Formats: sequence, structure tokens, C-alpha cells
Amino acid sequence: MTAHANAPVIIKRKKIIAGGHHGGAWKVAYADFVTAMMAFFMLMWLLNATTETQRKGIADYFNPTIPINRISGGGGGSFGGENVFSEEELAKNGSGASARYHADDDKARGPSGVDTERAGDGEGDMSRELAELADRLSGRSGESMVSEELARHIVTRVTDQGLIVELFDLPDAMLFEGDSDRARPLLRELVDVVSQVFALAENRIAIGAHVRAQPIVRLDNPVWDNSGARAHRVLGMLQGSDLDNQRIQRVTGYADRKPAVANPMAVRNNRIEMILLRRD
Repeated sequence: MTAHANAPVIIKRKKIIAGGHHGGAWKVAYADFVTAMMAFFMLMWLLNATTETQRKGIADYFNPTIPINRISGGGGGSFGGENVFSEEELAKNGSGASARYHADDDKARGPSGVDTERAGDGEGDMSRELAELADRLSGRSGESMVSEELARHIVTRVTDQGLIVELFDLPDAMLFEGDSDRARPLLRELVDVVSQVFALAENRIAIGAHVRAQPIVRLDNPVWDNSGARAHRVLGMLQGSDLDNQRIQRVTGYADRKPAVANPMAVRNNRIEMILLRRD
């Protein structure tokens, strides 16, 4: 008993750190922060270095609405082309991306594009017919019906509405006398050429006239009357041609409500649109 009573008493104290161990948690948080910053700066770089078409292709790649394969509109790679600066191979859509003239096999196909092999309703054939007529006016087919002097005033495009042939003013060559509806010989030549091209099809025709905005605010703004009078002037020219008058479906004056360029008073906004409508 005496030996046990004289034994030393050993007291073990355990040091407790409030909050537990902090050895590596900050590293995980810092890694997440660096990753987020890298993604942010990459996003800023892409927004600055890409075009709208390329951004659309990138967005479709990460959030596809159609399968990403050889017949989709998502493109062949993560950027839909060779790189984000490419102007030759970009993210593709139904209009053939940003290249000016694309072959049929280089356009998007399937539900979001033009699939000529599946166009059982004739829509693909109609698009080809309109494109061929547009080529005759632009000379891309090698068989232009327009002289170089007249071709300066013509822009063509195929849309869901049909083939739009735009005849527009140039600073050194106007289609009408001043801001009136008196047509110059240049306009008569242009309308005659377009009517010859339209005679190769049987589609209905629409006419629209646009004028530039007036530089001052006027109590009686003549833009509506002027655009309507110009549209009817072109109508009279077509009625005097070999075209069937029954094909003309509508004649519209748009005044200055749909400018072609940013400056509403620019001469380029004075234009006539002759539309070969798609067949129903």
C-alpha cells in the first residue's frame, strides 16, 4: 500500500484547436477561384476575338439543339472551324456561314439547314431555281445578263420570302430625278433587265420602294407619297413589259422606315426592291 501511495501522478493535457484542422482547405478554395478567373478571362477573350457567327457556333456546340455530327449545324470542331480567327471555315448554319459563296455540299443540312435530297415538297428545288436566277443578274454563273455599269446598282439575295433584287442609288448615278418619282433612263434599263430574268420563272412578283429620310423635320413629310409613287412608277414599267400583269401581287411604299445603312439620310437608302416570291 505504501508503494502505491508514493507513485507519481502523471497528468496528460490534450491541446484542442478550435475549428479543427486547417491544413489544406484554403488550397481548394484558391484553386476554385483560379479556375473561375481563368474561365472568366477566356470568356472575355472569346467575346472580343470572335464574330457573331462564330459565337453562335460555340454556343451550339456546348448547348446543341441538334446532334453534333457531319450533318448538323454545329461544325466540325469545338469552334466550328479551324480557329476563332478563320474566315474560311466557321461555324456553319443554313446560309453557309460567312463565306460569300458556298457550294451545296458545304452548307448545313438536316432540320436546321437545306437538305436538297430530302426536299420532297420542292422547297430545295425552289431555292436552287431562285439562286440560278440571282446568278444571272450577278454574273456568278458566268452568264451575266447585266453590264458592269448596271451591275453596280444591283444586289440580290434569296430569303424565305423569295428572290429579292435590290436596285439602289449611287452618289454619282441616281435612279430618279432628285427626290421625285421621275425615272431616269438608268432605272428603265435596270427594270427591263430584271423583267427579262423574272420572265424565266412563273412566280408572283412584289414591288417595294424605299427612300432616304429628309434632313429636316417638315410639317408635310413627303417620304410616304414619294415611296408610293416610285413603287407605282416601277409597276407601270413592268406592265409595259412582256410579263403577265396577273403575276404582280403587291406594290408597297415603305417610306424611310427600313433604311439599308445606319445613316437614314444616305443616298444608299433610295432603292427599289423587286421580289420574285416563292410559290405556295
